[in-house]
Amino acid sequence: MAIFGPGEYFNVDIDADRRPHHIHGIVCDVTSCAYHDGDSFCTARRVHVGPLYANTTGQTLCATFKPREMGASTHSEA
Repeated sequence: MAIFGPGEYFNVDIDADRRPHHIHGIVCDVTSCAYHDGDSFCTARRVHVGPLYANTTGQTLCATFKPREMGASTHSEA
């Protein structure tokens, strides 16, 4: 579920046929996210960042964020 409308985010689409892997160049510190690998990397196949009208780091959001379920492993798929 996106939190902003179409065209308001930057999309990184990773090869859907491969296992989730670290997205090179993207560092994530949100350990409560299902796509966090347990270190500092995102393993989602697709990352949505926006909204388009953001002018500062504080105005940006990761719409790919998905809360980690209690006891879930660190490698999930988007």
